[in-house]
Amino acid sequence: MGTQNPSAPLRARSAAGRKPTRSRHAGGVIHANTRHTTRFTVIGNHLTQHRELSLLAIGLGCHIQSLPTGTPTDIKSLAARFPEGPTRIAAALRELEAHGYLRRERVRTPAGRIVTRTVSCNQPAAREAARSHEPAPPSPAPQPTAERPPSRTPRAPRKKPPLPPVPRPACPAPALLQQATGLLAGLHRHDPRLLLGACDTAHLAPAVAAWLERDVTPTAVRHALTTDLPPEGVRRPAALLAHRLTAQLPPPPPFRAPEQPPPPRYELRTCDGCDRAFRSPRPGARCRDCRTAATRP
Repeated sequence: MGTQNPSAPLRARSAAGRKPTRSRHAGGVIHANTRHTTRFTVIGNHLTQHRELSLLAIGLGCHIQSLPTGTPTDIKSLAARFPEGPTRIAAALRELEAHGYLRRERVRTPAGRIVTRTVSCNQPAAREAARSHEPAPPSPAPQPTAERPPSRTPRAPRKKPPLPPVPRPACPAPALLQQATGLLAGLHRHDPRLLLGACDTAHLAPAVAAWLERDVTPTAVRHALTTDLPPEGVRRPAALLAHRLTAQLPPPPPFRAPEQPPPPRYELRTCDGCDRAFRSPRPGARCRDCRTAATRP
């Protein structure tokens, strides 16, 4: 008959006689958990066990989700908190942003500044699913041609009212007007709401020159124009400045008589009559005593 295999077992081993196999995870982590009651954060395993995020990105994402609302999470603040440098922290933030755990939005503050806000998303997948199920806005129903309202003439853009008249200097020197123009052009550095156009600056420059002409320093003029602005915002900064320059115009300085020049001081000369030294505008003159004696009979 056929060739026999001498290494084949005579009979199959029973299940009871098999040796127990050692598990590959026998040396893995063992959790000694205690239930948290205070100061804890719920973070999903989709972040802590993410297959594509780096370990630094996962740890940084968990840290950001545990922070209170309003805590700074910019690169500079995080680099001051952790030993990793700004380059590694910036790369981790880009990873979190690419996978939807962070979102950066540019918003305008009430003061008019543009700032960047960081929004932390603990479930990016749920947000994307909610956005995909949002119903599309209903399209307006078509109206019959016969019932279409008559076309209206488009309204002309509303013109701004002209600025009120402002004070003017008594002597509009070019250097004084140039200094006033530079002061107005730099107001936006102290408050971004006071950004003026070229026409508004040219209209307000004579009023600032009138203040400077009345012995008011540029620092005092700038302080009068930039302090105590309305908290709700400035709708038209040029009109506000024109009102302040007119209503708060300081009085002219008191009259000062021009100072008299000191009398001339002549050189010392020797009198030809008595050899006395005296001051005289011309050489060869005589002193007062010699002139008096010469006039006597």
